[in-house]
Amino acid sequence: MNPITNLSKILKTDEEFFLDDLETAEDTSGMKQEDRIVGQLSVDVFQTATDVIVKAPVAGVNADDLDIMVTDELVTIRGERKEGEEVDDLRYHTRECFWGAFARTVNLPVIVIPDKAEATFKDGVLTIKAPKANQSKIRKIKVNAK
Repeated sequence: MNPITNLSKILKTDEEFFLDDLETAEDTSGMKQEDRIVGQLSVDVFQTATDVIVKAPVAGVNADDLDIMVTDELVTIRGERKEGEEVDDLRYHTRECFWGAFARTVNLPVIVIPDKAEATFKDGVLTIKAPKANQSKIRKIKVNAK
């Protein structure tokens, strides 16, 4: 027997076994699968001389449906993209858009001042701007011998 054909049969068997497990897995949470999924948000994080900036595309989300928390080291963005029209799953040809709750927490590259952070929302892009905290400067000190 050809080793590649044999490997293909083994992989197919394992894949079928895995899919069977997913189909028969017991849901102990009491929630539908689509209600348990939380989407992840893509972000860009960069810094200027004075600020750390986090940008995230959140097209289709109302500003009122966004919840942003800033600490001195983290930014957390939570929200929900609400689907406008209910469509029967059997009528979809392609379904790639994510609808529902999403969340993302990112570590900031430097310490910021959370109380002075600001968020703007324009053309489907959320921009969070947080000023950098004063970093202590390195100072060389002379050792006095006694």
